[in-house]
Amino acid sequence: MTVLRHPRSWSCQWLPVLILLLGTDRGPGVQGVTHYKTGDPVILYVNKVGPYHNPQETYHYYQLPVCCPEKIRHKSLTLGEVLDGDRMAESLYVIRFRENVEKRVLCHMQLSSAQVEQLRQAIEELYYFEFVVDDLPIRGFVGYMEESGFLPHSHKIGLWTHLDFHLEFHGDRIIFANVSVRDVKPHSLDGLRSDEFLGLTHTYSVRWSETSVEHRSDRRRGDDGGFFPRTLEIHWLSIINSMVLVFLLVGFVAVILMRVLRNDLARYNLDEETTSGGSGDDFDQGDNGWKIIHTDVFRFPPYRGLLCAVLGVGAQFLALGTGIIVMALLGMFNVHRHGAINSAAILSYALTCCISGYVSSHFYRQIGGERWVWNIILTTSLFSVPFFLTWSVVNSVHWANGSTQALPATTILLLLTVWLLVGFPLTVIGGIFGKNNANPFDAPCRTKNIAREIPPQPWYKSTVIHMTVGGFLPFSAISVELYYIFATVWGREQYTLYGILFFVFAILLSVGACISIALTYFQLSGEDYRWWWRSVLSVGSTGLFIFLYSVFYYARRSNMSGAVQTVEFFGYSLLTGYVFFLMLGTISFFSSLKFIRYIYVNLKMD
Repeated sequence: MTVLRHPRSWSCQWLPVLILLLGTDRGPGVQGVTHYKTGDPVILYVNKVGPYHNPQETYHYYQLPVCCPEKIRHKSLTLGEVLDGDRMAESLYVIRFRENVEKRVLCHMQLSSAQVEQLRQAIEELYYFEFVVDDLPIRGFVGYMEESGFLPHSHKIGLWTHLDFHLEFHGDRIIFANVSVRDVKPHSLDGLRSDEFLGLTHTYSVRWSETSVEHRSDRRRGDDGGFFPRTLEIHWLSIINSMVLVFLLVGFVAVILMRVLRNDLARYNLDEETTSGGSGDDFDQGDNGWKIIHTDVFRFPPYRGLLCAVLGVGAQFLALGTGIIVMALLGMFNVHRHGAINSAAILSYALTCCISGYVSSHFYRQIGGERWVWNIILTTSLFSVPFFLTWSVVNSVHWANGSTQALPATTILLLLTVWLLVGFPLTVIGGIFGKNNANPFDAPCRTKNIAREIPPQPWYKSTVIHMTVGGFLPFSAISVELYYIFATVWGREQYTLYGILFFVFAILLSVGACISIALTYFQLSGEDYRWWWRSVLSVGSTGLFIFLYSVFYYARRSNMSGAVQTVEFFGYSLLTGYVFFLMLGTISFFSSLKFIRYIYVNLKMD
């Protein structure tokens, strides 16, 4: 990893923009279209540089010894762009609409040996740059490296000092932009003595061409000579695999389990009728299975406040995840719009905090909780505290290394303000409504004061085995799709298959619900009534499998390296696994609760 020096005079001009962002930002995916006349200036912004294989390790472009204006003027950015690590600044490139330029001089430079070494390290680490023209990102490598032979070994490093810009227009709008170094010879950075200076002349060319494509979104994927790979296609094998698994699981629950239940209910109800003259205690002594624990199955669990907080935050993330995918399906996220999904996620999280407060407080009051204020505090802290601690470590590492991924103080204050003025109050308001609207739990069976002794359980009914089975099956349903999501978040691909993502998300929830019902039935059949926390942990353990997969992806499927990228990857992978634990644990619990209510309501008892 190369530690770069900080850029000159950081602009604070976008402080009011960040403060007014919630009211003035263009919606996610709303593409700003600029209309030009022939000869109008087209501003090219320089943005960031970084190692090609470390997507989250980025630095300001002007931290490299490149052509730079005397006074750096930064562009006002949206919240999503700042979170995405963008730091756009005006450049020295002079581009005018529909006016070609042939090898114009950008600047002359005299580089010291230290500056040359800085460029050499950047080129050896495969640094790429990103410019922005009319909201269109254009990317290219900083230099050229060639390694050949073993004996003798050849190691050549060159800097691209000439860039060819290719822009396509339709009418008065820019449709496409690209940069190329084709037919350009790199300037060698080898063989410089420590007391020598290297003279460089940076030049550029601009070539305009008209296209019949009317809108940017009409261009075919992969038709842009893309700098990053475009390998995400509809993967039918993954979909078929997931569908087969879902049909098998649903069939298992609907056919096998319901058949067993029907036999159980028929046998228990027949026994109840033949022994109706006897006492309930006599009946219990001659019975076994899930019927015998009907006086304990609705016994409230320990740590009920924590359980309700998990359910509340899990319900919030279920709503948040569904909302993000639906917005993507509606076309609200555009690949040309920087950070749109980041802004949507931040605002959606703040607005859905009322769901976590409502669900948590509502269920907490139902199961007899009295300390509802403490329950609200626990609910609002269950995700925000781990997230803040993880973010603090990641952001500190970025800040220490001068990365643009380190958030400015104004952005931190804005995010804190959003949580304090929107997120936390909505959690409290939702909690008040949930508490006031809560009805009694109304269990189908009366719970005795003295808990029944649980018989010894075989090893295959232990919590660990249930977590292994309940976590692996939902994970296997999404494992292939998970690779594409990781390749998007931690790689260079652009994910646009939101319909497939919505389908796989629904499959994940369905598999989780079915597995939870099956495991809960087997647990109750062993006369073990401690299903409350077990149902959360069994399917919620899918989050652990997702984190283990992230370790595998980092080691075997990516080329990421360095402290900055490693800390960010594992920090946020831990949070991702935690979020899936909360979501799937919530789905699992309410599925089991609905199932248990169903079987005991249909059971005849005194």
